[in-house]
Amino acid sequence: MRIAVIPARGGSKRIPRKNIKLFCGKPMIAWALEVALDSGLFDHVVVSTDDPEIASVARHYGAIVPFMRPANLSDDFTGTTAVIAHSVDWYMKQGYMLDHVCCIYATAPFITVEDLRCGIKILTENDSDFTMSVTSYAFPIHRSLRLKKDSKIEMIYPEYVNTRSQDLEEAFHDAGQFYWGVAKAWLSNKVIFGPNTTTIRLPRHRVQDIDDYEDWERAEYLFKIIKNKN
Repeated sequence: MRIAVIPARGGSKRIPRKNIKLFCGKPMIAWALEVALDSGLFDHVVVSTDDPEIASVARHYGAIVPFMRPANLSDDFTGTTAVIAHSVDWYMKQGYMLDHVCCIYATAPFITVEDLRCGIKILTENDSDFTMSVTSYAFPIHRSLRLKKDSKIEMIYPEYVNTRSQDLEEAFHDAGQFYWGVAKAWLSNKVIFGPNTTTIRLPRHRVQDIDDYEDWERAEYLFKIIKNKN
């Protein structure tokens, strides 16, 4: 059995009610929900939330909310792995036999069915614990700068001051869209950024971390461009 779990707590600080705030005409969470459902990959698409309003919106768009997330897993410090492990544990205690579980972020409107299908293929073919979405940095991180209190700068990696950009190793970061994982890997709290994690690489124009209102505005611009192009 496969399930998708979408973590969506109600206590967003920088953008209040972010998970259900309207994004291009729909609650933000609806975009990820619809892709998960359209993929045909999951027996259940679950939303893990502590918030009744988010639960209601999630059900309206086709998800199930079989439990409310406990308060101790709904604060600002609880990580993704603990939230997904709680969902996996709940399902197994109900007698379900889970094979693969995909964490999909509620704030991932750029997620696609094709990426989810590719992710599970990579996970199973490589016998991985996890498969995660990544993208490349637009500029070499080895040439990054630190701004000091007097507004002056210094290189974070001064050893690369004379190295050409094209000679530096390409670096990647978490795309913040989804993590496929084996159920037992979630339960054992294995580190996602670990040695047995494989990746699916996404183009930079389909990746946008949405933490503040500037991020939100940029994401809407990109989303509209992509939708119009398609």
